[in-house]
Amino acid sequence: MNGYNSAQYHEDGKIPFEEALEKAGFGLFNFLYTSLIGFIIIAFVFVSYGSTIIVPASACELGTTATQRGMLAAAPVIGLLLGAVLWGYLGDTRGRRRMLLVTLVCAGSINSLASISVNWIMLLVLQFIASIFASGLYSLSMTLLSETVPVTKRNLVLLLVTSIFLLSQGLMAVLAIPIIPLSFSNYLPALDIFWNSWRTLMLVYSMPSLITALCLFFLPESPKFVLSQGDEDKALEILRRIYRINNRGSKEEYQVKGVIRETEKKEKASMKDQIVPLFRAPLLKFTIIMTSLLIFQQVGALLVWLPTVANQFMQMFASDNWEDGGAPTDLTLCQFLGTEMEVIPDPNEVPCSLNVNAMLIVLSVAALQSMVNLIVSMVVNKVGRRNLVMVITAVCGTCGILVNLVPNTIASGVLYVLLLVGIIVVGLYTALAVALFPTHLRVLAVSVMLTGGRIGTFASIQILNLLLETNCDAGFYIFSSLFAASAIIAFFLPDERRLLAPQQKQDDDDDEEKTEL
Repeated sequence: MNGYNSAQYHEDGKIPFEEALEKAGFGLFNFLYTSLIGFIIIAFVFVSYGSTIIVPASACELGTTATQRGMLAAAPVIGLLLGAVLWGYLGDTRGRRRMLLVTLVCAGSINSLASISVNWIMLLVLQFIASIFASGLYSLSMTLLSETVPVTKRNLVLLLVTSIFLLSQGLMAVLAIPIIPLSFSNYLPALDIFWNSWRTLMLVYSMPSLITALCLFFLPESPKFVLSQGDEDKALEILRRIYRINNRGSKEEYQVKGVIRETEKKEKASMKDQIVPLFRAPLLKFTIIMTSLLIFQQVGALLVWLPTVANQFMQMFASDNWEDGGAPTDLTLCQFLGTEMEVIPDPNEVPCSLNVNAMLIVLSVAALQSMVNLIVSMVVNKVGRRNLVMVITAVCGTCGILVNLVPNTIASGVLYVLLLVGIIVVGLYTALAVALFPTHLRVLAVSVMLTGGRIGTFASIQILNLLLETNCDAGFYIFSSLFAASAIIAFFLPDERRLLAPQQKQDDDDDEEKTEL
């Protein structure tokens, strides 16, 4: 898919981009860039999903109802949905780094402004706008990273950053644990509001966006994007810079005289020029399959409600109001959560403060997801991304179906957590898209995929908000079955290791020719 014409392989001393990037090495530059992208992903999660903690924590002051809290939780998802394709198009035509700078500054600034919301409607609107800008952060940053790392290390760094993405919700909980219980409340007469803990936490959640924007300002654009725009000299300059940083102290110069471009630059590509190829052969098949996988992956909707579910779970277990001295342990998760009882609040607790143990559960789930993802990163090159997707979706989806078939509260909760581990397939989907789609369409392709998934997530959040109250079992059966069915859809994707095989064979043949000469 992303190959090159072997007849031009060494024409005028030029070599393919991937070989040129390989010669630039893997070292300090890549560590710095990978670390920065990891922090950008954290910034993305804090802005886009901070509402999972902010919404219940702000409920008392803003006086929100269950319906309003559902709208507040869904607003960022709508923003992510509406902005993704736009930023994908701008990233493919204006540059990954440039658009990242815009989105980081705007998302962080608007989310900071939301901390002084005077009512729930203002909070909803500002978080909605902030999420529109944040919607491009994931696809832009992951694509930028993939285009600055040699192909031999690409799977590893993408999955490492995905581990950071998975751990980010846990990091949100870590920050919430010391801040949310704080009891200070300072009146701001100009706005007629009280500055308190949840507003402080929201400001803290905005800082990574602004800090990473400052750091990104000093790093270069993707050399592959620059090359795709026809500026071979600038692409070589960036590759030389990468080489110098990775091989600091070495006196040897970067031994590349020119780079072969995959495709010719298209002048003034319109949105139509960018998006139409995704819906024509040969890319149409991949667009449909990858988008379907994201739509069927609704673990994210269940994850949005994790802090709320964990908070209720821990409050019920900690209560002294149960007969026979303790909470029942022979119920499924949904039966337990649906049990009617009055929980007497702790008079020393800040109103609407989330249970600390519940936040530790959120952190533990995030750590487990991250750990499993690291294990996946160690075997992905041998097993293949498509094959891992099939195994993970089948196993985790089955666990979700069993949540309400196992009459043991703890075991049912464990199965729920194992279902949530399935979110790690998002990183595999991104890595697959990078392998399947060409450079000049890559960010847009990822954005289209994510848009499909976010449409499903928006609907799922609203459905789950209703089902958790009325028919919790149905929610798990429906979304878990869809997730398990992803294994069948993924079967129709090619094994991406075979896509690289012809190119690898050509590289080996050329190496043999050089040896003979």
